[in-house]
Amino acid sequence: MELLSVLVIMAMLATMVCLASGIASMVTDGEVAHLNSAQWMVRRVGFQAAAFLLILLGIWGAW
Repeated sequence: MELLSVLVIMAMLATMVCLASGIASMVTDGEVAHLNSAQWMVRRVGFQAAAFLLILLGIWGAW
């Protein structure tokens, strides 16, 4: 497997973990839990952007 493929898969897995952790944190009551859930969602967006950029890099490199 190519390095780029491994990086894309890792970014996708990190996105799913952050999404699940953010949702689990949202279910918990309390102000701290809601702030924690917001932090998880910001991380999710970052990993999602990284995965997207890596996919674009892979497409661009294939041309």
